Amino acid sequence: GLYELKVGNEIIYSDADGRYVFIGRVVDTETSKDLTQSKLDDLNRVKFSDLPLELAVKSVKGNGKRVIAVFEDPNCGYCKRFRKSLVDVKDITVYTFIYPILGEDSHKKSRNLWCANDRVKAWDDWMLDGKAPPQAAESCTAAALDKIVELGKKLRVTGTPTIIFTDGSRIPGAVDAKSLESKLASVK
Repeated sequence: GLYELKVGNEIIYSDADGRYVFIGRVVDTETSKDLTQSKLDDLNRVKFSDLPLELAVKSVKGNGKRVIAVFEDPNCGYCKRFRKSLVDVKDITVYTFIYPILGEDSHKKSRNLWCANDRVKAWDDWMLDGKAPPQAAESCTAAALDKIVELGKKLRVTGTPTIIFTDGSRIPGAVDAKSLESKLASVK
C-alpha cells in the first residue's frame, strides 16, 4: 500500500489515495538496505560517455586506466582536501570540471585557471600549494566555464567536490585515498 513518487530529483511516498504523504527513508529491516538511497542513486546516475570531457582539465597519473570526473570550485576547502588525497592514488585519469559556484571570487579564480598556459599545473599549484595563477588576458573569455555551470545544474551537482565514476555513480564530498581506492575497485 506504499507508493513511491519521483518529484524532481526527490523520492517521496504516498498511500493509494494520495491522502497521506511520507517524506523520508524506506529501509528493508531484514537486509538493512536503504531502498530510498538506491532509488536516489539511480536518479542521479550520469552517462559518463555523455560528459563533455573537452571542457575538463585532464590529468593522467601512471597508466591512467582508472577514470573519474570531478566538479570542483577553486575556493572549496573540501575540494582541496580531496585533491591532496589524489596525490596518493596511482594509475588514474582525472577530468576536472572547474565549477565556480561558491561566489564571484570563484569565477575570477576559475577564469585565471582556465586561461593559464598549463591548466593542469595551474590547477594543482592552486589546489595543492595555494599558488595563484597569473591574471588572465582580456582576450581569454573562458566561455567553457559557463557551459560547465550549465552542465552541473543539469546533472544536479549542488556541491563540490562531486566525483563521478565511469559506471555513472557519484560521491558528493571529499573522500580519502583509501575510500576512493575502494570505490574504484568496485566500478566495473
